[in-house]
Amino acid sequence: MGRKTSYYPGAPPEPALPEDLGMALLLASARRVVEGHHLAVAPDAEGVSINWMGQDVSGATLGIVGMGAIGYRIARRAQAFDMKILYHNRSRRKLEEEQAVGATYCARLDDLLLQSDFVMLATGLTPQTHGLIGRRELGLMKPTATLINIGRGLLVDQDALVEALQTGVIRAAALDVTYPEPLPRDHPLLTVKNITLTPHIGSATHQARRQIMENLVESILAAVSGLPIPREVLPK
Repeated sequence: MGRKTSYYPGAPPEPALPEDLGMALLLASARRVVEGHHLAVAPDAEGVSINWMGQDVSGATLGIVGMGAIGYRIARRAQAFDMKILYHNRSRRKLEEEQAVGATYCARLDDLLLQSDFVMLATGLTPQTHGLIGRRELGLMKPTATLINIGRGLLVDQDALVEALQTGVIRAAALDVTYPEPLPRDHPLLTVKNITLTPHIGSATHQARRQIMENLVESILAAVSGLPIPREVLPK
């Protein structure tokens, strides 16, 4: 996403982009934070049912789909929660990078989906990833699993997701991205109880937006001066 990245201790802090929000959505969904808030502020609240349960994060398996810079930083954060980390990417990372975060490569997306308690989509939208998670892929996930999407809305077949949430194919979903944005007010995703939605706010911090603008200006100045463009993304 345009930032200079270091994967080693002692590196200066970086502004929060989707990886922080991804972990926030994971935690909020696992511990049912939004539902808990509504229970706590309800005018007729009398207490929480003894059967009202969340899901442990520590020790759970996180499957990261898309292990670029953002996916890697998600892995670093998940490591602090003692999560087992799987990842699927179009190319495998270096062994030392895997070892640094304790990540295991899954060459097949299916293997990641079958094993993960939380599936985090952190990949870009391309013709190959359009509709990456559909009815078949959701059916491979554990019935106790949660799908988290911080990539792009079109990565997921939303009709299939609604069905999966309503019928218990998966436990829950947490989305920062949808298609379209915002969703029509009568969209069924807005009525499903086991979903957490945020309005594409992955980069919505003062620090991140400032860094984006600084990177943009740096690239423009380099281009007009005939210099190499920093962090240029070239076609594969």
